[in-house]
Amino acid sequence: MKREDKIALERYKKRLEFARSAGQINPYETKDEQKARIERAKRDPEYLVQEYFPHYATAACADFQIESAMLTLKNPTIKLFDQWGRGLAKSVWDDIIKPFWLWIQNEAHYMVVVTVNKDRAAELAEDLRAEFEANPKIIHDFGEQSKSGQWEKGFYITKDGFIVKGLGAGQSVRGLRVKSRRPDYIVVDDLETKETVKNPARQDEYVKWIERDLIPTMDGKIRRFLYANNRFAPVMIQTKLQEKHPKWKVLQVNAYDPVTYKPTWWQKYDDDYYRELEDPDEGIGILAAQAEYNNKPHVEGTIFKQENVQWGKMPKINHFNIIFGFWDIAYAGTKTSDYNAIVLQGVINGDYWIIDNFCKQSKMAEAVAYMCNITKDWLKRAPTVTIHWRYEAQFWNDEVERIIQEGQKLYNVKLNISRFDGPKTKKYDRILRLHPYYQSGRIYYSDKLKSNNDTQTGIAQLMGIEPGYKTHDDWPDAHQQGIALLEPYNGKGKGNGKMKQGRMKPKHARI
Repeated sequence: MKREDKIALERYKKRLEFARSAGQINPYETKDEQKARIERAKRDPEYLVQEYFPHYATAACADFQIESAMLTLKNPTIKLFDQWGRGLAKSVWDDIIKPFWLWIQNEAHYMVVVTVNKDRAAELAEDLRAEFEANPKIIHDFGEQSKSGQWEKGFYITKDGFIVKGLGAGQSVRGLRVKSRRPDYIVVDDLETKETVKNPARQDEYVKWIERDLIPTMDGKIRRFLYANNRFAPVMIQTKLQEKHPKWKVLQVNAYDPVTYKPTWWQKYDDDYYRELEDPDEGIGILAAQAEYNNKPHVEGTIFKQENVQWGKMPKINHFNIIFGFWDIAYAGTKTSDYNAIVLQGVINGDYWIIDNFCKQSKMAEAVAYMCNITKDWLKRAPTVTIHWRYEAQFWNDEVERIIQEGQKLYNVKLNISRFDGPKTKKYDRILRLHPYYQSGRIYYSDKLKSNNDTQTGIAQLMGIEPGYKTHDDWPDAHQQGIALLEPYNGKGKGNGKMKQGRMKPKHARI
């Protein structure tokens, strides 16, 4: 036996062992009790999981999982994207629970599992095969399903006639028909890879293959097509399909609230799980977490590029000509709202430095607290340095000023903050004014901010600025307006740049 076959056999033995852990049957159960259980399982997918798949149910089912199952059952010709964040059990539901649930209701007869290649597709199909072969509760209620003959990895047929086949993306579909049977349940699972994301032509090939080859293999009254993948990149095979077929159903589920960190699958994850995951030191950082778990992919810049972002050891804060902190205000503080963005910047020798920043979907009070804490800290470390805080006038100025006053009182500090009427130029045009600064290498980020989540969120927003952009732009707006305030003080070519804070009074300062 080849080494690969031995490894595959050992994996399958572990799957069988896992399936057997579903629990024991009740030897004293009556036929009526058994029939009642089966009928209830047909109606209630949550009950089905509890009865037949307790070994998978490490937590109670989530509402979105039940919703997806009911949608799948109700529409025999559904085209559904289960676009759930990582860790929300989309593969378990689409590859195991749903097809089994449909099978016991005579709603699934031939399942095809599709992924990046045939071997991986065969692996995904193994989980359900192990359940049919070894799950004592399934065997008790529905009979022995494994059989000699067609019972192998990647292609098997139960005694009841249910067909399951693994298929690699792009493979010929001509061999899918088994006698008179054609597929009636197709699931595409984790098809996207880092390689396909970088290869738009390959993505287009898969889109055409799914549209013209794969889906048309189904020609009966039941033609369910499911696609299980989180959205971790801006352009993916699934997004191209969704754009071409707007009537296909997209059930997007984000793993957590980015403001409160409350988990969507609260039955499984605690309130600190995703907060810790976003931590740049202990976790994976906010950009990776948002992409993998919240379907919020990081955008690669087309105008502003990562290669133009310069990091450096920041000069001493009392050496800057002047320091401004500009606050772009957001009111709501919800997961769909704008960001409160504050960019603290200084200028020295013609170079502009991002010293610190705040970028969160928060209430205004949290942004004010940030400014108060920075000010108090600087009063201790550099009492001669003045931070000039500014914010753009809002139609709710009274509420903004009330929040500022409360913050100053709470933190026992006086902010040097004032409002001004914002520029009339379109925001996109204003933000583009930053581009020559980046191209000429005049903007630096303090290297202490490299692992700062707020900084990475802000840079991600900046990278998303392009014609017709639909991303958040609060941080780039605060960044640009701060640079505009600093520009008259740049002191380029004049002295050594070590001017005392607040003493320069330029004639045309926009304050």
